[in-house]
Amino acid sequence: MTTKMKPAYDRLGAWLTADREQSAAEAKGAGALPDGAAYYNAMLRLQTTTDLTADQIHELGLAEVTRIRAEMETLKASIGFKGRLEDFFAFLKSDDRFYVPNDDAGRARYLTLAEGYLAAMKARLPEQFGRLPKSDLIVKRVEPYREEPGGAAHYNSGAVDGSRPGVFYVHLSDTRATPLYEIEGTAYHEGWPGHHMQISLAQEMIGIPAFRTQYGYGAYVEGWGLYVERLAKEMGFYSDPYSDFGRLGREIWRAIRLVVDTGIHAKGWSEAQATQFYTANSPQPAGKIKSEIRRYFVNPGQATSYKVGMVRILELRAHARKALGTKYDQRGFHDLVVGAGSLPLPVLETRVKRWVERA
Repeated sequence: MTTKMKPAYDRLGAWLTADREQSAAEAKGAGALPDGAAYYNAMLRLQTTTDLTADQIHELGLAEVTRIRAEMETLKASIGFKGRLEDFFAFLKSDDRFYVPNDDAGRARYLTLAEGYLAAMKARLPEQFGRLPKSDLIVKRVEPYREEPGGAAHYNSGAVDGSRPGVFYVHLSDTRATPLYEIEGTAYHEGWPGHHMQISLAQEMIGIPAFRTQYGYGAYVEGWGLYVERLAKEMGFYSDPYSDFGRLGREIWRAIRLVVDTGIHAKGWSEAQATQFYTANSPQPAGKIKSEIRRYFVNPGQATSYKVGMVRILELRAHARKALGTKYDQRGFHDLVVGAGSLPLPVLETRVKRWVERA
């Protein structure tokens, strides 16, 4: 590592530093590059595993933003806040009650809250799933060497043999970028019954090619993570209305991604234009928004996978419920969706429809 890997990374870093002088003063999307439109369309196919065009994804995002804003307005009114939705966003971003102190005690409190939400969800998993993974789950702060303010929480899978648990990681270098009203939804997305469940179950599968136990399609993996945030609401979680608003904030965040990612790479949006749309429709802190926008510029298409996947899973569940009527079994549906490893969305659709036909 010291004689070969580090020198190679040093050379790469030096090249990036020198090459930056040739970059444009303002960030540009893929559409500004030679054959950029074709490249972006290929990335959308790769990330969503569908044939949805940039225009279709953009319009889906706009429609979802409008729908979720209406739900936010209703919840805001029930909370008793007087003022516009944008004023409520500003209130959430600025009021100290929604943030832990930016010190070790505050960070410890944040992690403890996340652990509590996960324990409560784990106890009720048998209501929704017939098969549970053997692998355990822990919550940790991201290591200092790779931590960044406003960085997205994420999941690292445990060892296949169960000797190391899965880890739900949280960036806590700046606690003002990690509001308390988002903890609950984040915990379900990354942990139980989100990524930890689906990835652990896949790793434990036997009798299939090894790649199916390890590979992950973004639209399936992230679509499931976003789906279970909503499933938790259906199960009666989010008893705190601010936490429920955080759930809606996380969902509109993914809808915003559809608009902003396609705006940047297919419609020529600037960083300022993307930031303006994001800020106008989200209660997330400014540091988080800045980090997200930069992520979209450097990883075209990836951010569209979450909402596209969630929408498709919900459509498949609605199809199964309508077709099966009283024979519909939610535990069976969930076991089916997470029971074959990560799949392209068209393959998942075929799997669900065959299940319905056999019922």
